[in-house]
Amino acid sequence: MATESGGRHRVVTATAAIGVLLLAAPLAVTDEYHLHVLIATLYFAYMASAWNIVCGYTGQLSLGHSALSGIGGYVSTLLLINAGLSPWIGMVAGGVCATAVGVLVGWPCFRLRGPYFALTTIAFAEILRIWTENTEEVFGIELRGAQGLSIPLKGHAPALFQFDGKVPYYCIILAMVAALMAIAWWMERSRMGFYLKAIRADQDAAEALGVHSTRYLLSAMAVSSFLTALGGSFYAQYYRYINPERNMGLDFSIELALMGIVGGQGTVVGPILGAFLLTPAGEITRATLGGKFPGLHLAIYGLVLILAMLFLPKGLIQPLRGLLDRRPTVSGAAAKSTQA
Repeated sequence: MATESGGRHRVVTATAAIGVLLLAAPLAVTDEYHLHVLIATLYFAYMASAWNIVCGYTGQLSLGHSALSGIGGYVSTLLLINAGLSPWIGMVAGGVCATAVGVLVGWPCFRLRGPYFALTTIAFAEILRIWTENTEEVFGIELRGAQGLSIPLKGHAPALFQFDGKVPYYCIILAMVAALMAIAWWMERSRMGFYLKAIRADQDAAEALGVHSTRYLLSAMAVSSFLTALGGSFYAQYYRYINPERNMGLDFSIELALMGIVGGQGTVVGPILGAFLLTPAGEITRATLGGKFPGLHLAIYGLVLILAMLFLPKGLIQPLRGLLDRRPTVSGAAAKSTQA
């Protein structure tokens, strides 16, 4: 008991220390590019964690989350362009729209299992991407097809989610990651979290014990869809541009899934670890090797993935847990010596 309490205390202490370091990062990182890499890493950590809420805890594999991100980004951007609505409000509207779509698609899809669920989510995302790419205008609202939408620049306008430097964007995405971690931590320890883990272990057995699997799966999908759409809105406002190929493409969904799996799905910290490994690896190798050796950065990125999957099949969270389990607390060691 003391050992478990000590392990928990070390996790909290380590998380707090990392949080302090991330808060202080803008003071030490003055280079714009390096700060951009940090923002991109935190963005993918957020998106992979949002994916993890429905996929990591239920055992389902969704490869259509890019569509939910695109819905959030497009809705907030269109509301800003056509109605002058602040993205702070528009991102919530985008989250509501993505939640409705996610639940609507999830209701029939959760009746499927195994690869059929993943294939269905791919089909949904691809249909939405292709439709958006080939639609210039709908109901008098310009979507501009494959060209995408550019955010109108207003200078330093915090009310419109626009800032001169990158530090405010860094603080916003860091706060979003912290909030999502708190949601995942609470959910993991709630009744809903226990039911989702039971569904992941054996859905038939969970239903036999009275767990309404469809209800809890849809609840997880609703939460994940809303949070994913918020991330899509942040992406649109940070890059000031959104298009179907990048924001709704299959490759984006696969990136999120890989980060969750490599880091350790079904855990609070796992997807964040995956993002902190894969995103800097991709960004730095592309910047340093992409010009001189085209395609080499992709080979290195793939090598990192292969090594992670071969030696850490349960994710990067596996050695971290092992380290905590191997380190007994002082009180635990004293209790063992007393028993001896």
